[in-house]
Amino acid sequence: MTGTVKQQRQQRHGAGGPLRRVQIGNALSAFGSGFTMPYMFVYVDQVRGLGSLEAGMVFTVFALAALAVLPFTGRGIDKYGPRPVLLAGTALAATGAFAFGHATGTSALLVSSFLFGAGVTTCQPALATMIVRCSTAATRAHAFALQFTLVNLGMGIGALVGGQIVNVADPASLTRLFTIEAATFLGLALVTGTARMPKVQLIVVQGKTDGPTGLRALVADKAMLRLCVLAGLIFFTCYGQFESGVAAFATDTVGTPPSTLGFAIGANALTIVVLQMFMVKITARRRRTTAMAAAGLVWLAAWTMALVAGLIRTETMAATVAIVSIYALFGVGESLLAPTMGPIVADLAPARLLGTYNAGYALVKQIAIAVGPAVGVLLVGSGTWPLYLAAMAGSTLLIVALALRLRPYLTPEQDNAAPAVVRTIPVRELQTAA
Repeated sequence: MTGTVKQQRQQRHGAGGPLRRVQIGNALSAFGSGFTMPYMFVYVDQVRGLGSLEAGMVFTVFALAALAVLPFTGRGIDKYGPRPVLLAGTALAATGAFAFGHATGTSALLVSSFLFGAGVTTCQPALATMIVRCSTAATRAHAFALQFTLVNLGMGIGALVGGQIVNVADPASLTRLFTIEAATFLGLALVTGTARMPKVQLIVVQGKTDGPTGLRALVADKAMLRLCVLAGLIFFTCYGQFESGVAAFATDTVGTPPSTLGFAIGANALTIVVLQMFMVKITARRRRTTAMAAAGLVWLAAWTMALVAGLIRTETMAATVAIVSIYALFGVGESLLAPTMGPIVADLAPARLLGTYNAGYALVKQIAIAVGPAVGVLLVGSGTWPLYLAAMAGSTLLIVALALRLRPYLTPEQDNAAPAVVRTIPVRELQTAA
C-alpha cells in the first residue's frame, strides 16, 4: 500500500501544519514553566509565610506527582492516542496552577501542587509522541532539536516576564502570575490539543505485535533499558545540577553574586539557541551514541572549569569567567543531546507502545532531576565541594562509557549509522490512531 500523494509527502517530510502547532504548544508550555517555576519557593516561603520546610514539601509533592501519573500516561497514549491525554494534562495543569495561586494554607498548596505537577508531566510524553507522529525518520532529529530550542527560549522569556510581575510584598502579583500560567495551558489545549494527527502509516517496525505491555515491555527491552540508565545519569549529572548543585557551588563556595549567576544561566540559553541548528547538521552525519559520548566529554570540561573556579575563587574576575564557562559548556552538551535522545526512544519503541516508551523515558528524567539536586546541594552544603566535583566528573566519564557500550544494542538505523529505509510490505504492526 503506497497511500495517497499527500500521505507519501507526509511520509517523506512529515506533517508540517500539525507539527508547527505541536511546536507552538511546546513553546507555550515552556513559557508557563519559566513564568512560575523560579518563584514557587518564594511564593510559599515568603509570600504565604509558611517557611522553607513547607516550600520544600510543595516541591517534593510536585515531583512525586510525576511518579504517580506517568505509568498511566503511557498506557493512555497507547490506547487513546496523544491528543486526549494532552487535553487531560492541560486540564490538570491549568486547574493546579490556578488553585496554587489562590491557595493560602499548606493543605491547599500541597493538593494544588500535586495537580499542577501531574498535569505538567502528563503533557510531556504526549507532546513527544505527537512530534514523533508528525515527523519522519529523516526529519525527527530536527523536530526534537527545534523543540529543545523553543523550550529554552520559552522558559527564558517566561522567567524574564514573570520577574517583572513578581512583587513579594504584593501577594496578588503572584496570584496573577499563576492565573496567567493556567491560561497558557488552556492555550496549549486550544492550539495543540485540537491539532489533527497524520493518518497512521502502514510500515514495518521493530518488535513484535504481542508480548509484554506497559513498563514491563520497556524493562524487557535491553536496548531501551540501557538507554534509560544512560538517560538517568545524563539528567542527574547535568539537568539535576543546573539550578541546584552548580548554583550552590557558585554562590556558596566561589562567592558568585546572584546577578552574575543569572548572567551565566542566560549564557547557557544563548549557547543553545545559537548552536542548536548547527549541531543538528553535525549529528545528522554521525552516530547518535557518538554524539552522546561527545556530550559527556564536553561536560567533563565543564566540571574541570568548576574545579578551576574553586581553586581561583579569590580571583573574582577569573572565577566569574570560569562559572559562566560552566553553563556555556553545559549548553554545548545539551545541544548535542537534543537531536539524539528523543529520536532513539522513538526508533526503539514498537508502534503500539510509543506512548509507554515516551512515558518511561519521562519517568526516568523526573526521578533523576528530583534526586540530582538533593545530592548536589548536600555535598556542596556540607563543605565537601571537591568530592562533589569529583563525583560529577566521574559521572560524565561513565556517560561516555555507557554511550559507547549502548552501540552494539542498536541497529544501524537506530544509531544513525545507516539511512532509514521505509518499506511498503505487509503490515506487522499498526500504530494506534489519535
